[in-house]
Amino acid sequence: MLDIKILGTGCPNCTKLENTCKEVVEEQHLEANVEKVTDMNKFGDYGVMLTPGLVVNGKVLSQGKIPVKNTLENWLKAAAK
Repeated sequence: MLDIKILGTGCPNCTKLENTCKEVVEEQHLEANVEKVTDMNKFGDYGVMLTPGLVVNGKVLSQGKIPVKNTLENWLKAAAK
């Protein structure tokens, strides 16, 4: 099961990344827990200084940008293996 965390304060980009992650999980039939982390104090725990941040299974995959959906699909499918 994938552990996906979206790090962000609730800005439009953070919301877009969260929604895109949920879309990919549903479309690819992946087992995943998608969690939005809005506590800025926890961002530092992952070394994320720019939002939105994407953490999958404890590994930071992106920060400060929204990966295109195709890239996100590839990352999540690879992490699910």
